[in-house]
Amino acid sequence: MKETPYYVYIVRCQDETLYTGCTTNLSKRLAVHNSGKGAHYTRARTPVTYVYQEEGIGRSWAQRREYEIKKMTRSQKLRLIQERGLT
Repeated sequence: MKETPYYVYIVRCQDETLYTGCTTNLSKRLAVHNSGKGAHYTRARTPVTYVYQEEGIGRSWAQRREYEIKKMTRSQKLRLIQERGLT
């Protein structure tokens, strides 16, 4: 049985804060965030845009990686985005 690809992502919110999450469908998740029905944190901070994404296999991988990124300081996240991000 083939495992589902998961994505860990960072979005930049309208107020320049960063939010990290994971999903199996990046385009759908971005639409949910921007509709105001996503994570509580992003609801009042739309629009959000992807600035970083990383692909892996399985939910457990995604949750571990999301936790690692969430523990980073803002400057560490910005460095990650600068080195390997979308912008």
